[in-house]
Amino acid sequence: METFKILNPGLLTTVQDLGRYGFQRYGVSASGVMDDFSAKVANKLVGNNENDAVLETTLKGVELEFLKDTIFAITGGDCQSTLNGKNIDLWKSYKATKGDILKMGICKSGLRNYLAFSGGIDVPLIMNSRSTNLKAKVGGYLGRKLMGGDVLKVFSNDNSSTLEFNRNLIPSYQKALEIKVILGQQSDEFTDEGINTFFNETYTISQESDRMGIRLASDSGATIKHKVSADIISDGITFGAIQVPGSGQPIIMMADRQTTGGYTKIGNVISNDLSKLAQATPGTKIKFINYNLNDAINEIKNTENIINNPNSYIQELNSSENFIKKFYKIKLNGKIFDLSLERIE
Repeated sequence: METFKILNPGLLTTVQDLGRYGFQRYGVSASGVMDDFSAKVANKLVGNNENDAVLETTLKGVELEFLKDTIFAITGGDCQSTLNGKNIDLWKSYKATKGDILKMGICKSGLRNYLAFSGGIDVPLIMNSRSTNLKAKVGGYLGRKLMGGDVLKVFSNDNSSTLEFNRNLIPSYQKALEIKVILGQQSDEFTDEGINTFFNETYTISQESDRMGIRLASDSGATIKHKVSADIISDGITFGAIQVPGSGQPIIMMADRQTTGGYTKIGNVISNDLSKLAQATPGTKIKFINYNLNDAINEIKNTENIINNPNSYIQELNSSENFIKKFYKIKLNGKIFDLSLERIE
């Protein structure tokens, strides 16, 4: 059944899941969400599997009308949002009823938002993914970005609970980032001076950055030196691979990256830091940190534990529980003692 209608699509809104993996050998880009942490949490908040399809917005969110009752959640950048004109919190799920209007503003910090609906967005599964590949016009909703008037539906889901993500676990989006990198791939194609330049320079994210890649420019103008040439026989490109072309200025390959590339790659951003880059706006300062594989793996495990730990989420009390909670609070010696939860605030 039709679930919501797009009234205003924002700047760039697409349907994405965690990506179309396993097909790069055939020239098919992985695509998928840029910030998988925010997308996974959004799905958890509405009772979905973490790979269910969501909306990814860029800088400015969508305005939509709900055509049926559903549960939704917004995560990602700090974007003021309203439901029927009343402010709502991000990183929290809400029950919307037919006719409700959701409006999202412009990100005050961060760059992308993720809007999940209970059940997951119902678009065709193509090569094991519902993600939109804009260049190939494949997947998502008709292989394109969303437009005003588009009507989408979600799969059925018996979830009726609303949750809030622990506020202490919500990431903050900074204008200066330390990004951890594992040297590898063609790092031996660079001089020692070039490696030192890479780790000691401060870089600025260029306006020429998108879902395909993030272009960086050295603040001092220093270039990363190759031993011989920036050119190699084309090989595979991974999410977070850092290419260094002949200009000596690095490019970080992101979700819509090409499947292969012919420039030397000095290393790869660790998976855990890709979400930081996904939320980084042009002008953000970047410093690279030399990291090791074992620590990177531990960071992934820690993040997955946060996402999947039930204690990371607070279940909203129903009205009767709220009444009981308030009724049993007493004040003693200046402290509030909550009899229902047996705690002192």
